[in-house]
Amino acid sequence: MSIRKALEKWNGKSVDEISRLYDLYGTDNDFARIIIPLFRQPDCESGATWMMKRYLEDHKHIDDASQDEVFKTLKSLNHWQSKLHLLQCLSYFKISNANKRRLELFLRECLTSSNKFVRAWAYNGFYELAIQHPQYMEETKSFFEMAMRDEAPSVKARIRDVMKQEF
Repeated sequence: MSIRKALEKWNGKSVDEISRLYDLYGTDNDFARIIIPLFRQPDCESGATWMMKRYLEDHKHIDDASQDEVFKTLKSLNHWQSKLHLLQCLSYFKISNANKRRLELFLRECLTSSNKFVRAWAYNGFYELAIQHPQYMEETKSFFEMAMRDEAPSVKARIRDVMKQEF
């Protein structure tokens, strides 16, 4: 069965099942090249982005061309889980000059999400962007200050974790 068919059959909830699928397909040398196009398929995007997150946790990087493809998919993501998964992957990425604007727009959109986890990781994403592109540093610090006044406690906790990193 293809990875796409397997993701289409996944119920979107079972971590055991998606882990089993990752174990089955995640060892393919072309995994990133195969999985990234599935981010654009609404019936596969949550599972595909979860698998990418797991792949990066295991392997710590993907090649620059694959990173470029990930950044190109950001504006097409629909599910909050998919957005969260990719936000949680940002520490593994080199944010090129060509991709920084794509990421910035995505992060700004995520800051207004109704989902507090997406918002929390969007703040973290601005930190990752500012570390690699210092022109975002002052704005990121301003976002953090506003969030520490106005955001949900879980979002504030994520920001406190980021601020411990000598930000």
